[in-house]
Amino acid sequence: MKYRRFGRTELQIPVFTCGGMRYQYKWQDVSYQEVPADNQKNLEATIHRSLEVGINHIETARDYGTSELQLGKVLPKLPREKLIVQTKVGPMADAKAFLKTFEQSLRLLNLEYVDLLSIHGINLDSHLDECLRSGGCLEVMQKLQAQGKVRSIGFSTHGPTDVIVKTIATNQFDYVNLHWYYINQVNWPAIEAANQLDMGVFIISPSNKGGLLYQPSPRLVDLCAPLSPIVFNNLFCLSHPQVHTLSVGAARPEDFDEHLKTLDWLDRADEILPPILKRLEDAAIERLGADWVNTWRTGLPSVDETPGRLNIPIILWLRNLAIAYDMVDYAKMRYNLLGQASHWFPGARADAIDPKSLQKCLVNSPHADKIPGILQEAHELLSDAIVKRMGSS
Repeated sequence: MKYRRFGRTELQIPVFTCGGMRYQYKWQDVSYQEVPADNQKNLEATIHRSLEVGINHIETARDYGTSELQLGKVLPKLPREKLIVQTKVGPMADAKAFLKTFEQSLRLLNLEYVDLLSIHGINLDSHLDECLRSGGCLEVMQKLQAQGKVRSIGFSTHGPTDVIVKTIATNQFDYVNLHWYYINQVNWPAIEAANQLDMGVFIISPSNKGGLLYQPSPRLVDLCAPLSPIVFNNLFCLSHPQVHTLSVGAARPEDFDEHLKTLDWLDRADEILPPILKRLEDAAIERLGADWVNTWRTGLPSVDETPGRLNIPIILWLRNLAIAYDMVDYAKMRYNLLGQASHWFPGARADAIDPKSLQKCLVNSPHADKIPGILQEAHELLSDAIVKRMGSS
């Protein structure tokens, strides 16, 4: 395993993290007696395999259903000083409720402290305000830190880049969990901002949200050769020293195996990545055209600036991936989540478009005349059964 300094936390963190949202029994809290023995056995085997390969960073959240409860049966049996344990609690207007929720997490984990505590999902300006206000969540986290129940504090986010950068700029957090990978690099300014303040940088879900890379299209497999899409994406991320760790959402012990192949290539990234990156870029231009590939994002409105809260940048991005790389399954999964995931994945699908209503908000786009038709085409290509966010009922 390779390790990197996790910013000002001063932790030596493995370049892969054992994420805790796929091996748990349920997304809802249940008593331990309801957890099937085979499920618990698998979770414990996954944790032991993680430690065997040098991944000692275990990351979970209060919103991950039975994850904390089940981890609480195995973590206390392991050498505490060798573990880096992270949990996350959502932002709350009621700081007392935030504290109570964290105390529940600590009790379920059966630990005296966590190394890393995150605000789970600073996705909106209002979330940041709730954290920063006098007597808010941040003050609670700082008191927990002073009491020794939390070593370092950070935040996770699925929000827009400007909200992430604004949160980083407060200089109140030691690290950030955010999305950034080959197919979605818009948060690079946030990573740069975090590095300037010596914050740790944790990449969320690079193999799932990064493209369902464990079930890639044949075209993507060919374009990434001789690496698998998972290894290519891992190497792309880790070739940037500003990135410290990538989440592996392991559901079973063998899920680490493909990711571990990345380690053999880390010292040769400058050699192996350029031809793959060139093939991917050429493949996108071949199917979408150079002008579109280079300028499609220019002048697009945000969700809040668009009639019906249509998420134009996301819809066009998903349509691009489906066409350029045959990533139809991934694009459908994300597209049909629109309208169902609140601030976690905001905006609406392009079910019914009135081209005239979009004229004003597209005035700064060089493709204003084409985009309404492209949006309709994207809906026809990607529309499928409505998808709900994991953990929602």
